[in-house]
Amino acid sequence: MIEPRCDELLEIDGATGEGGGQIVRTSLGLSMVTGRPVRIENIRARRNKPGLMRQHLTALLAAQEICSARVEGAEVESTTVHFQPGEPRGGDYEYHVGSAGSATLVLQTILPALLTVASPSRLTLSGGTHNPWAPPFDFLDKSFLPLVSRLGPQVSAELKRFGFYPAGGGVLEIAIDPAERLQPFDLLERGSQTTHMVQAVVSDLPAEIGRRELSIAVRRLGWEEHDGELVHREQGDGPGNVLMIQAEFEQLNCVFTAFGRVGVSGEQVARDVVKQYRRYEKFGAVVDEHLCDQWMLLLGLAVASSGTSAAFLTSPLSRHSQTQRELIERFLPVEFQTAPQGAASCVTCRRLPE
Repeated sequence: MIEPRCDELLEIDGATGEGGGQIVRTSLGLSMVTGRPVRIENIRARRNKPGLMRQHLTALLAAQEICSARVEGAEVESTTVHFQPGEPRGGDYEYHVGSAGSATLVLQTILPALLTVASPSRLTLSGGTHNPWAPPFDFLDKSFLPLVSRLGPQVSAELKRFGFYPAGGGVLEIAIDPAERLQPFDLLERGSQTTHMVQAVVSDLPAEIGRRELSIAVRRLGWEEHDGELVHREQGDGPGNVLMIQAEFEQLNCVFTAFGRVGVSGEQVARDVVKQYRRYEKFGAVVDEHLCDQWMLLLGLAVASSGTSAAFLTSPLSRHSQTQRELIERFLPVEFQTAPQGAASCVTCRRLPE
């Protein structure tokens, strides 16, 4: 556990900055790691449905169990939460969102605290694994967790069942072998691209949907036909459809996604995912914009515990990432400095002097 700046209650306005569930997840995660109590008010105040939704409540209850926290406001639609953490413990845990709410976002909340505890953890999370408003399982497995493992802990994930929006019902399993301390490192170069592919997943829908998406995406990218892969499932996991570009570089892997929706053509889905990939190429970034806010949190923890500065290259910070930066700096004795580097931004994290 990282020593908090003080034991005083930290009050967070959930309506500031990005103003969404990220503020709840990050605040809970950092409270668990530092031991600092937190009160979050105005939770998702500017959303159409303010307050905690089921996935946020599941994350809160998971955080409560893992660190024996005292909690007030643990109910759906609650706009204020008081969280007084205890010491986090590894172990076997199972959590059910009970809807298509994202299981991967529940993991984001509790993972930081389980990376440096005394014993391993095994997590079973059920809910949405593939929905348009959260990182899909493939991003977690291919892009995010390999970087987490480079910090010291060894973390692996297995998708047991797809959970598309709106049906949900997906299941993923996570194995965490913790480390004594996180060791920061720079991400300033991608290195050479080693492989790339486009994958279309079609569940309980005609396979032709995926074939069309793949054909258009491969053509627009200028890749070969064998760079496309169709995964067609007829096992009650959907209905659902997602198109993904996976690009592996020497230093990291990137995953870009676009979801099929009623009334949206396969051509539009393919254009959307190719546009994301081209944007990544354009800025010359290493850490893509969807990975940025998640990486900032773990890098901040690593720098705070080790005292070693580290930097990464990303696209200009989104409002999402700017909100994340401000939250991290309130909990941890670190600061993030941003400097332009061509079309990209170089973000450096350093520990503040005592």
